[in-house]
Amino acid sequence: MSGPRVVLGVSGGIAAYKACELLRRLTESGHDVTVVPTAAALEFVGAPTWAALSGKPVSAEVWDGVHEVPHVRLGQTADLVVVAPATADLLAKAAHGLADDLLTNTLLTARCPVVLAPAMHTEMWEHAATAANVATLRSRGVLVIEPAEGRLTGADTGKGRLPDPEEIFEVARDVLARSGAGGAGRPGVGVHDLAGRQVVVSAGGTREYLDPVRFLGNRSSGRQGYALARAAASRGAEVTLIAANVDLTDPAGVKVVRVGSTAELRDAVLTATASADAVVMAAAPADFRPTEASEVKIKKADDGSAPSITLQQNPDILKEISTHRARPEAVIVGFAAETGDATGSVLDLARAKLARKGCDLLVVNDVSGGAVFGSTDNEAVILGSDGSAVDVPHGTKSALAHLIWDQVVTRLT
Repeated sequence: MSGPRVVLGVSGGIAAYKACELLRRLTESGHDVTVVPTAAALEFVGAPTWAALSGKPVSAEVWDGVHEVPHVRLGQTADLVVVAPATADLLAKAAHGLADDLLTNTLLTARCPVVLAPAMHTEMWEHAATAANVATLRSRGVLVIEPAEGRLTGADTGKGRLPDPEEIFEVARDVLARSGAGGAGRPGVGVHDLAGRQVVVSAGGTREYLDPVRFLGNRSSGRQGYALARAAASRGAEVTLIAANVDLTDPAGVKVVRVGSTAELRDAVLTATASADAVVMAAAPADFRPTEASEVKIKKADDGSAPSITLQQNPDILKEISTHRARPEAVIVGFAAETGDATGSVLDLARAKLARKGCDLLVVNDVSGGAVFGSTDNEAVILGSDGSAVDVPHGTKSALAHLIWDQVVTRLT
């Protein structure tokens, strides 16, 4: 295979079976994958399974194929090393440079980006020793994804669940794309430029209910906001994603706060921005809400008349957090979905909105004809309060997300 060379490490946790799905996604998308399990991982998923799915021999021992020096060669030639699941034991060994099997030797010799996806019981993840090991690894440029919250082994529930394999795959592909397949240097150089930063991203569209059935809303799918959250996580940030009525898989390593109405979105944003280095308001809040919502379904009238609904404006969240900043040095990004009208072009209206809102950057989408909504692609112009304008040609929402973070990083530094 001629695709990027990926070492998929698998350590000994019950979530090892989920790595099979990650392996399938990597191989089907053209990556050349070598699976390196630990001896404990082979107790959960046998070597024949890994060999069949990867098309390569599988071993956990440094003594197999010694003439090829696998304990050095694998790390030296890899474009990416991703370990999923990464147990507390594996994190401890990696942080302290222990090398007692093929996987830990590979981690020591890797000169490419390294992504670790932890999975363990909540008590183990929250233990001071694990926290210290994670901090050490992150300080060295390793991307340690935050585990998800949910059902663990047995009846336990809490933080420590392996993120969805599809989302780990997206992180791996994102890191590869930013580092460049075949890139050299110590792990993480030029990739994790948001490490140590706290960022907030909002996504989706709010709903203002007229009655228990009907609501005022919009067509926002939340895809761009989710792409922004995923991109920030892959660049090392601690991400809080505030999702309004979004039906998408949670991005790996991201804290998700779910809201429904604009008032709920405002409360969540104000809470999260108190300690944020950057805020990206990609959500589409409803501009209006009914003065009163009916407690019962509004019925059709027999005479064919329509009910009269009185609306009032919702709070302007972007303007509020821009003009009354919890942290003066924070970078605040807004979005503008414009169509242009008799008063001006899309960019004319967007520049006026940028000045009115008071944010640092405004991402402008021309949504004439319903463009952008629900699509996996996007195109935009990123306007800066300093008068700058960056044209982003048609491409994936992930690509746009990284260009937005590029602009944010420049202003943070």
